[in-house]
Amino acid sequence: MKEKGLKIKTTIKQHILNNKKEYIIVTLLFVIGIFLGVFFVNNLGDAQRTEVQEYLNNFIEKMKQIEKLDNISFLKTSIIQNVIFVFIIWFFGTTVIGIPIVFGIVIYRGFCFGYTISVCVTILGMSKGLIFVLINLLLPSLLLIPAILALAVSGFKLYKSIIKDRGKENVKLEIVRHTIFSLIMLGIMIFSSIVEIFISTNILKLVIKYF
Repeated sequence: MKEKGLKIKTTIKQHILNNKKEYIIVTLLFVIGIFLGVFFVNNLGDAQRTEVQEYLNNFIEKMKQIEKLDNISFLKTSIIQNVIFVFIIWFFGTTVIGIPIVFGIVIYRGFCFGYTISVCVTILGMSKGLIFVLINLLLPSLLLIPAILALAVSGFKLYKSIIKDRGKENVKLEIVRHTIFSLIMLGIMIFSSIVEIFISTNILKLVIKYF
């Protein structure tokens, strides 16, 4: 088991090293998205800020009142969203003109991440906001964010392969690799959903009564 774990770590490390430039580009795009999300929240008007505050407060109150969460229903919704997301990344990754859309999606996901963190800290205050973010986002994000970045890198690699090598057989092989890799990332994202719904959300429910 230990040797298997070591082999997986080595494979992941080698994959990142082999695609270092692609990972740097995609990570930078994600970080740009985070900064855009934070910037957007910091520049909200009074009316928009009040609207966001009411939404977050209503969410917290609902969480306090709900006795038992419908975890299975939430999980089904999350899995469907992940399948759609992975399919979109996979599809646009297989087209030459689709790579800007893949990059746009990475920026958007970074924007959502930065927006969520900034809203929680701004509305709830530094201490409560960070607790909320750490419980609700940290655990699932440790799996989700790398999976999103890896998906984008896989699509980027396929795009570069199509541009450089016009050979049909080579392109077909890269598409198959991209497809298999996308399915693996989908599995990781689904596991991230399980962690979020069955662990993070339930911990949040226990802690949120003190907010």
